[in-house]
Parts: sequence; structure tokens; C-alpha cells
Amino acid sequence: MPTDARYLVRIEHPVLDFATWKKAFDGDPVSREKLRVRRYTIFRPIDNPKYVMVDLEFDTSSDAETFRAAILDLWRGTEAKGIISNPQARVVEAVETKEL
Repeated sequence: MPTDARYLVRIEHPVLDFATWKKAFDGDPVSREKLRVRRYTIFRPIDNPKYVMVDLEFDTSSDAETFRAAILDLWRGTEAKGIISNPQARVVEAVETKEL
């Protein structure tokens, strides 16, 4: 495995209200640092401010899978509170990055 390999958990879902979702995200209910998240990036489509995509980066696929399991457990309760709906989470491997 190359030393610069990166693994991401890519999550995405609609939100009823971005500010409410962001407050919950900033509360860090799964303890991102403890689960070895290296960095994250939050995205929103410019044509849909009520949709969120987040890439969370990890050093190993095992760390990414552990985080994915934790977020799926969290979502079981969060969905009932009406913050998000139809969440998706995938573990992906970055296979190439090129600057032009």
C-alpha cells in the first residue's frame, strides 16, 4: 500500500435546516478525533442548500469502517429527531489526485 493512501467516509443526506444540522455536527456526537478522523470537508450543492455531503479522511480502511459503523448507529437516533433523512455512508479509497 502506498504511504500516501487515503480512505474516506463519504456521507450525504438532505437536511431540514442547515444551521440545525451544523450545530449537531459541531457537537461531534461520535468523537471524530477519538475515531481517528484526520480531516473533514463539508459540501453543499449550490442549487440545494438543504443537502449536505461530508468527506472524512482516515489513514486506514479499518479506521474508516469503524467510523462508518459509529455514524450509522448515531443516525438511527438522529433521523427520529428530524435533523436528517435518507443518509448514505460509503468507505472509499482515494486512488489518484492530480493538480493541473
